[in-house]
Amino acid sequence: MTPTTKEAQRAELHKMIWRIANDLRGSVDGWDFKTYVLGILFYRFISENLTAYLNVGERKAGRPGFDYAELADADAEFGRRETVAEKGFYILPSALFANVRARAARDENLNETLERVFRDIEGSAVGADSEDDLKGLFDDLDVNSAKLGPTVAKRNEKLVKLLDAIGDLGLGNFEDHTIDAFGDAYEYLMQMYASSAGKSGGEYYTPQEVSELLARITVVGKTEVNKVYDPACGSGSLLLKFAKVLGKENVRQGFFGQEINLTTYNLARINMFLHDVNYEQFDLAHGDTLLDPAHWDDEPFEAIVSNPPYSLTWDGDSNPLLINDSRFSPAGVLAPKSKADLAFTMHILSWLAVNGTAAIVEFPGVLYRGGAERKIRTYLIDNNYVDTVI
Repeated sequence: MTPTTKEAQRAELHKMIWRIANDLRGSVDGWDFKTYVLGILFYRFISENLTAYLNVGERKAGRPGFDYAELADADAEFGRRETVAEKGFYILPSALFANVRARAARDENLNETLERVFRDIEGSAVGADSEDDLKGLFDDLDVNSAKLGPTVAKRNEKLVKLLDAIGDLGLGNFEDHTIDAFGDAYEYLMQMYASSAGKSGGEYYTPQEVSELLARITVVGKTEVNKVYDPACGSGSLLLKFAKVLGKENVRQGFFGQEINLTTYNLARINMFLHDVNYEQFDLAHGDTLLDPAHWDDEPFEAIVSNPPYSLTWDGDSNPLLINDSRFSPAGVLAPKSKADLAFTMHILSWLAVNGTAAIVEFPGVLYRGGAERKIRTYLIDNNYVDTVI
């Protein structure tokens, strides 16, 4: 595919997404509506991803005309266990995006149908290795919300429009593997909503140019790394830049991150799937990284990137355990209670591999404020941990 057609396709895709957002938003404010568009995009993605995977396998095995989407549910059950082990989830043919969409306009209980489908997709992973990666993924996609409309009929009307709009997006064919359009559509949506949400958008999204720069800084001179980590991973855009910069097969042991906001944590997991990073290649956790870090068993990391929240309040010296925490104790002082910025820096340094590099976006105040922050800076400089400030 020539760059120009790819660019033209991308521009066309962005135009359509913008139109969907404007047509369907109506009563749902932009930031809430994001979860509906992304949720349905994700539902379409995993349906097509699974169908392509099963079709390729069966056709190779000598069934040239096989189409999973046309199987009866009872006949499809035979492949469940093996597929969940491989892909992390299972969707019966009747519950695939294309089939639900085809019936949607005639389905008076569309909201219940979708709710059941989402529950079953999450349920298919229960007891499997992928359970934690799928659990609660659709929690924010409330198909019975009054925000979609005052009556069930009105809500369903909106859901039909949403399924049709997402279904009409030209996202290429899974089986020819040329397309990263799902991930691209996600990035564009996040960018669009982050800018319309103003300052608060930064909590969810680091601009692509910034994330690419950070990723490139951490891998200078390397063609592969063991694993990458982001202690405040938001929707995962920084981590995924490594897949783009190095190729995801060159992040050998995968993508690790932690996020405190539940909605954003769900978005990060969805984002991994949309960029075709399989469940066993990522390990994302929900929780407070400074007080309850989830990846003690996985550190150290060869590449760490982060855009942690600016001037966050945290326990600091009111929690007597923290000064003895091996992540913070080397500096001999804790970051101030009203400004956790350098606590993130110390956490990152502690979990960085000897041959690793970290790139962090921080508020400029960490460079000139006095008090405890000055002491932490002195520690970092005296021990030659700071390579450069841009």
